[in-house]
Amino acid sequence: MMGLIGLTVISTCSGCKSETNGNTKVQVEMESGEKFVIELYPEYAPKTVENFINLVKEGFYDGITFHRIVDGFMAQGGDPNGTGSGGSPKTVKGEFSSNGYEKNTLSHTKGVISMARSNDPDSASSQFFIVFDDASFLDGNYAAFGKVIEGMEVVESFQKVKRVKGSDGAISKPVEPVVMKKVTIVE
Repeated sequence: MMGLIGLTVISTCSGCKSETNGNTKVQVEMESGEKFVIELYPEYAPKTVENFINLVKEGFYDGITFHRIVDGFMAQGGDPNGTGSGGSPKTVKGEFSSNGYEKNTLSHTKGVISMARSNDPDSASSQFFIVFDDASFLDGNYAAFGKVIEGMEVVESFQKVKRVKGSDGAISKPVEPVVMKKVTIVE
């Protein structure tokens, strides 16, 4: 089972930069039609950003759910199994200080997106989470790599869905799937 922990992939992604400020932006369209935009920060976690961009370009996230939603904490998605136990075939080295990577100083503040992982610091693949509020206690232990810059109210609305007890022991598993219909690079 993948918990909150980070993954990283270092490399460059040509053709992935936004013309406005140089950072790639990703739009997530939910099944409901609502949308939000994430700005990616390769200066903090370049391999993680590259991995995420590659998955977006492959259409990996299309139709995948946010399978874990914890009030006041975060929404986690990106597992093709929808259970928290799956991921993409590729993993990335964890880009965070407790894993020997000092460049990632991005704090887990409201709207920050970060990689989920197992206890293995280099196990992140496709699962990510978005924090609802300050979660700075995660800093240095997870690869934060971007932030919701438009539509945070859409992400916050996930907390309104009915949930039951999940495998984490919390009331976190949505009764009705919270589905990412289409995830695309915004250029």
